[in-house]
Amino acid sequence: MSFASEVKQELCKTQIVRKCCAVAECYGILLFCNTFSADMIRIVTESADFAARLPKLFRKAFGFSFDREPEAAAGGKRAFEIWNSEKLDTIFQTYGTNRQELVSLHVNYGMVENDCCRVSFLRGAFLAGGSVTDPEKRYHLELATTHRKVGAESFALLLDMDMNPKDTDRNGSYILYFKQSNAIEDFLTMLGAPICAMRIMEAKVEKDLRNDVNRRVNCETANLTKVVDAAQEQLAAIRILEAKGILQTLPEKLLQTAALRRENPEATLMELAAMVRPPMSKSAINHRMRKLIELSKG
Repeated sequence: MSFASEVKQELCKTQIVRKCCAVAECYGILLFCNTFSADMIRIVTESADFAARLPKLFRKAFGFSFDREPEAAAGGKRAFEIWNSEKLDTIFQTYGTNRQELVSLHVNYGMVENDCCRVSFLRGAFLAGGSVTDPEKRYHLELATTHRKVGAESFALLLDMDMNPKDTDRNGSYILYFKQSNAIEDFLTMLGAPICAMRIMEAKVEKDLRNDVNRRVNCETANLTKVVDAAQEQLAAIRILEAKGILQTLPEKLLQTAALRRENPEATLMELAAMVRPPMSKSAINHRMRKLIELSKG
């Protein structure tokens, strides 16, 4: 099951208690579904949970059922349709519109004055026209409608609820979307999917942890590479000094340093400094190593 399906499954567990909220949720569904016109309502979904919820919602909101429903065992895409004139009249009148005079759809804000109805409206919008990506891959949640006025007015509604979506047009649809994990978490929690919101939070923590580990590993690898490169340069300088017969003529301190490096080719300067008796500072032994390199180039 996809993450989007899991979200819709959790949302569909929300109890349908108040008629006003059922009306508001149906409103969101209709404005973001496949077809909502003066002659036809057609809602198509692949979610079995949403398909089970739809008839209950419409009976609660309007007191009647769809003219066509998919079979109970239907898989894949499930289509619900209403074409009966009396039913269509009832639905449009409920939302303050005369379907015979319909020019374009828009959001009747009077239907979403109460906070509970606003949430229900957006839940319906997401169930019918929403999607969300798997948080393991990326963060993206969107609502899509073919009605530009509906999209713009829903955008304003979200802003009024202290949500800050982005918007765009895509293939004739108006898209509202969130790309920040915390905004998606807040949106899903508000709609009634706190468990899925928690999954996004957990995925973000895991990603941050992996990124932190990778940064540390990369940093340690880079530091180790520097240590190895520096040690090889120092060993090469010592070999050159020996080949020229200069090494044995050097002061005791430089001879001691060269011997330590030969005996410990992979040790860091800090480790070499601790081996000296008495121990010396890293900067002091680094100074000796630079001196050996300079002499080898002379």
